[in-house]
Amino acid sequence: MIRLLLADDHPVVRAGLRAVLDTEADFAVVAEAATAEQAVRLAAELDVDVVLMDLQFGPGMHGVEATAAITAAPDPPRVLVLTTYGTDADIVAAIEAGATGYLLKDAAPEELAAAVRTAAAGGAALAPGVAHRLMDRMRTPGSTLSAREIEVLGLVADGLSNAEIASRLFLSQATVKSHLVHVYGKLGVDSRTAAVATAHDRGLLRRR
Repeated sequence: MIRLLLADDHPVVRAGLRAVLDTEADFAVVAEAATAEQAVRLAAELDVDVVLMDLQFGPGMHGVEATAAITAAPDPPRVLVLTTYGTDADIVAAIEAGATGYLLKDAAPEELAAAVRTAAAGGAALAPGVAHRLMDRMRTPGSTLSAREIEVLGLVADGLSNAEIASRLFLSQATVKSHLVHVYGKLGVDSRTAAVATAHDRGLLRRR
């Protein structure tokens, strides 16, 4: 039996997931979490095999932070991200935090069930589109944005200046400028505005 924890701040989404997962004879939904903090606590307290984790919660901890906290524990459950966000920024952050799988919420029920079983067995459960994006990053490492470059560009999109970005990320302003120069070169642009627009068009950044 695969024991599941559902972590999503929308009750309707959790109810829908439970309804789908309860149809599988080898699944048991043992708990639900409405906040990322609650997900971390329940994952530590309960005997859980897989946590289905949303990325966006309300105020407080986000899904990526919860994923990192859960997977840092001894003998942790697998974390399968289930979200509406499929940007490079979200995917890279989740995988780096320790997620073993990444699915979008429009996945078919059979795809979700297969991903849960793969995650429980220790395999990588990735939506086809997500796997394609990761493969592209591996094939063309010189032209894809690094996690840090995505982070810097995300703060540019939020309207922060180089000085504010440097303070937020504990970097020098020269380092921030260097990251942006690399971003401009990789995206083929020459301004902050164009970089943000191109990143949105390519699905590298989530639209605010």
